[in-house]
Amino acid sequence: MPSQRIFVAGHRGLVGSAIVRALGRAGAGDLILRRRDQLDLRDQRRVHEFFASEKPDCVFLAAAKVGGILANDTFRWDFLYENLLIEANVLGAALEHGVERVVFLGSSCIYPKLAAQPIRESELLTGSLEPTNEPYAIAKIAGVELVDAANRQHGRRWVSLMPTNLYGPGDNFDLQSSHVLPAMIRKFHEAKMLAAEGNITTVRLWGSGNAMREFLHVDDLASAALHMLSSDATGLFNVGSGSDLTIRKLAELVASVIGYHGPVSWDVDKPDGTPRKLLDSSRIRATGWAPTIDLRSGIADTYQWYLAAAQRS
Repeated sequence: MPSQRIFVAGHRGLVGSAIVRALGRAGAGDLILRRRDQLDLRDQRRVHEFFASEKPDCVFLAAAKVGGILANDTFRWDFLYENLLIEANVLGAALEHGVERVVFLGSSCIYPKLAAQPIRESELLTGSLEPTNEPYAIAKIAGVELVDAANRQHGRRWVSLMPTNLYGPGDNFDLQSSHVLPAMIRKFHEAKMLAAEGNITTVRLWGSGNAMREFLHVDDLASAALHMLSSDATGLFNVGSGSDLTIRKLAELVASVIGYHGPVSWDVDKPDGTPRKLLDSSRIRATGWAPTIDLRSGIADTYQWYLAAAQRS
């Protein structure tokens, strides 16, 4: 790996930045990184020119337009169209310019809303998707199919990784577009600060709290991505922690880590999303990978990053 030229697409995002950190720890020195203002991955001509000039040996495709339930359901065109462009352009250029090893990062939302639990890779395209994030899921399914087609038709050795719900340093804490865990961290922290000033407020959370979710620290996903880059495996692999909990229990855990002891209410008029989404990650575990960061420690780590980022801004 140290001698390979590695392009990390989306290196400033949650997943991409974690992959860059992991590559640094692994001693991979020849990284190719571009900000969006330097290389717009939606521009096919510029992407092909970039691959022709830089000639990467390996590609991590972590670039994507991402967001939580509200953002996904509101900006349906943006999530479908932009992610389709990014995937088609990067994977098409990688194929044309002979990139032998690609790791495509997707999402567990590709699976049917009512898939059998825990969800195996074979559940793909066996049922209807969760409506609130359907456009994003369809785009990611297209990426999985492009990887599979490159492997089968052109003899590539590419891999698709479908992580469960991710969190960690570099997460998005904007309440209009964030996922559930970073949104909770911000809400509980802000309520804690108000309480310290004598202003007691109720933290209002979406849904009933009964939906069940699995969470994985992004550094564990990054270790899985590097592990698969170095393996001979191809195809689709789930990447999860192996256990889940209700959103209500998650809220209790986040509040405990942050030290918030005030009231919490649940807005049952807001959607829960998929009732349960636990991945069967036995296929990737069989290759020798396993997660190492427990949920409480991971939340504490993410909260400390949030506090440090708030001080810098």
